[in-house]
Amino acid sequence: MKRRTWLATTAAWVAAAPTLAMPTSPWRKPIPAGGERLPVVGMGTWLTFDVDDDAPAREPQRRVLQRFLAAGGGMIDSSPMYGRAERVIGDLLAALGVPPADGRVFAASKIWTPLGAGGPAQLADSLRLWRRPRMDLMQVHNLLATAPHLATLRAAREDGRVRYVGITTSHGRRHDEVERLLKAEPLDFLQITYNPADRSAERVIELAADRGVAVIVNRPFDGGAALQRLAGRPLPAWVGPELGIATWAALVLAWEVSHPGVTCAIPATTDPAHMDENMATLRVPPPTPAQRRRLAQALAEA
Repeated sequence: MKRRTWLATTAAWVAAAPTLAMPTSPWRKPIPAGGERLPVVGMGTWLTFDVDDDAPAREPQRRVLQRFLAAGGGMIDSSPMYGRAERVIGDLLAALGVPPADGRVFAASKIWTPLGAGGPAQLADSLRLWRRPRMDLMQVHNLLATAPHLATLRAAREDGRVRYVGITTSHGRRHDEVERLLKAEPLDFLQITYNPADRSAERVIELAADRGVAVIVNRPFDGGAALQRLAGRPLPAWVGPELGIATWAALVLAWEVSHPGVTCAIPATTDPAHMDENMATLRVPPPTPAQRRRLAQALAEA
């Protein structure tokens, strides 16, 4: 659905259903470790922000980032694994006039090296590339050298260079190890794959919630495959009047982030119109448990 059509359709739904309580502020969920509330849709940068330094190459990323911030987005997630992404983020935030201490941006990155001794240097690089004195969240990427990197990150938290510490995995891998770490380690965040095609993380998400660990959903659209499968199919008639949902992207994200154990999802895009669709989820009234079950049924039947 084109953005113009989406806006017109949403306006029509609101006019036709005056009892629909559309939120006036972004949908947020609390981080258990600190209590602060995070917008439920963030932004990933895998593949999408690994671009050249020249302005034309970065223009789609600049527009996407601008739309993200304007819509109330919070978490931006990256990694040294993502090539030039961290530098591009830092440069574009500066170009958009977003100061390092701006509370809108929740800066999340990772350590990704098999050598424990390399962790401090990667953390220093992330701080330099993001142009920040402190990262909001640093994670051990894909459980690589987890023990030494967690020690590095906890030391950095003690000296004020990191606020929260976490671990990540993706593609449904190593859930047994994630469960072990959730039980053995005091973690603030877990990042894991969860989408309509891969619900294998649900047991792990529930354990994280029991342990007071915030959960970030990566690959929320299954690398785009989920939306490709849904393209052309009509949305369930009830999601507009009841939730103000006008696209499959918003429906998928609303289903994911309405899981009681999920804190936020981080879809990635270079298309400003797709960013608008993603961020529309922030204005959805949080689905009730019954509505979430209906969303799951709609995804299963589509």
